[in-house]
Amino acid sequence: MGTRGPRRGPGPPDGGWGWAVLGACFVVTGFAYGFPKAVSVFFRALMRDFGAGYSDTAWVSSIMLAMLYGTGPVSSILVTRFGCRPVMLVGGLLASAGMVLASFATRLLELYLTAGVLTGLGLALNFQPSLIMLGLYFERRRPLANGLAAAGSPVFLSALSPLGQQLLEHFGWRGGFLLLGGLLLHCCACGAVMRPPPGPRPRRNSAGDAPGEAEADSAGLRLREAPSGGRTRRRLLDVTVCTDRAFAVYAVTKFLMALGLFVPAILLVNYAKDAGVPDSEAAFLLSIVGFVDIVARPACGALAGLARLRPHVAYLFSLALMANGLTDLSSARARTYGALVAFCVAFGLSYGMVGALQFEVLMAAVGAPRFPSALGLVLLLEAVAVLIGPPSAGRLVDALKNYEIIFYLAGSEVALAGIFMAIATKCCLRRSQDATPSPATKGGASDTEDAEAEVDSEPLPAGAEEPRGLEAPEVPSPGTGPSEPEMEAEPGLDSESV
Repeated sequence: MGTRGPRRGPGPPDGGWGWAVLGACFVVTGFAYGFPKAVSVFFRALMRDFGAGYSDTAWVSSIMLAMLYGTGPVSSILVTRFGCRPVMLVGGLLASAGMVLASFATRLLELYLTAGVLTGLGLALNFQPSLIMLGLYFERRRPLANGLAAAGSPVFLSALSPLGQQLLEHFGWRGGFLLLGGLLLHCCACGAVMRPPPGPRPRRNSAGDAPGEAEADSAGLRLREAPSGGRTRRRLLDVTVCTDRAFAVYAVTKFLMALGLFVPAILLVNYAKDAGVPDSEAAFLLSIVGFVDIVARPACGALAGLARLRPHVAYLFSLALMANGLTDLSSARARTYGALVAFCVAFGLSYGMVGALQFEVLMAAVGAPRFPSALGLVLLLEAVAVLIGPPSAGRLVDALKNYEIIFYLAGSEVALAGIFMAIATKCCLRRSQDATPSPATKGGASDTEDAEAEVDSEPLPAGAEEPRGLEAPEVPSPGTGPSEPEMEAEPGLDSESV
């Protein structure tokens, strides 16, 4: 045990079954980001059948996206309580049931509750646990894994939109919703492969209980600690992550980014038509963005995984944000088709870089144990920004009849997010790390450093305690013996599957 030779430790395996987890995360990410946009194919048929306007019908996608982002803390608590696999299985069933029930809707309100709330909640319960499990399986190759998983968004968007059009033409919107509901059952299959990674199993006492257990269930994150009093505490939502400087910087950056990042893509087609571009060529501009995005995400993930660049992934993320913002600013006066194509290439490249790096930066900032809580809180914050940015841009377009100022505002917000990220990382985070000699004790240290410290250092004293977040006490069952704070790794034993 004391030798320094090659051995399989309790850390992420960086391969093996992790590639199956990566494939499942690719599919779930594609459904989560592509499905709400692909449903817009059915809007004209819904407007005709229900006699509603476009804005009323578009609330179906808006509610779906709001549920995807806004239920982040709920998903974090459920993952911490039950694990990734059960939450994803239930989420797949909810997403499928929502679309199936929507096919029988007779009013728009019923569509809001089924396709909007139910399907959106199901997608949220799949998206967040899949990212958590991906972080448990990959450490050294995690930037590449995040980039490949993020590529599911443009791939599925480019596939689901034509598929939805074909379903609409052959089966109508009701038959299309029914078949799409069946397609969403693939999320259950993705949840089924979320097996917990191999890791140490805690030593059990004579009564068969493990009061000092750090349970490695399907999330690897059902943390239970047993103090000397014999009361078990379970961390449900680690709100103390909000006091972490790295998390605060990331949260502000994401809020500013979400205000303007999605606006150009939403207004691009109408902006091109307003510039005199034919309808077919204007629609092809989004395809150009999607094709470049597909290539940019895994390429940027591989680039961020290089040994020299990975410690500076926060600066790479800020560079991607500034590039995206400057692209919007420089293309605000683009009126020719060639200039718009150049904008789409540059926008797709920078947009793909942002998509590939955003969750990698968060994982590196807060570490794997606190990532579920941090992700839930960030998604909630992003939901607020998404509900402010694009709708406000649409109202400005209606009031001013001018797209130029919208591109200036959106580009300024995204560029400001990148500048803030770079300056805050340089001035605040680096200075705090220099003042603290042991980064392994700080919550904001990267989990790469945490993993190295865990392998190389000696075990902590028995009385050492970690900071706790929002905890719910539990009374132990009768017969529970004294707690054993230390854990013994038993080679050859895997964590229990759920």
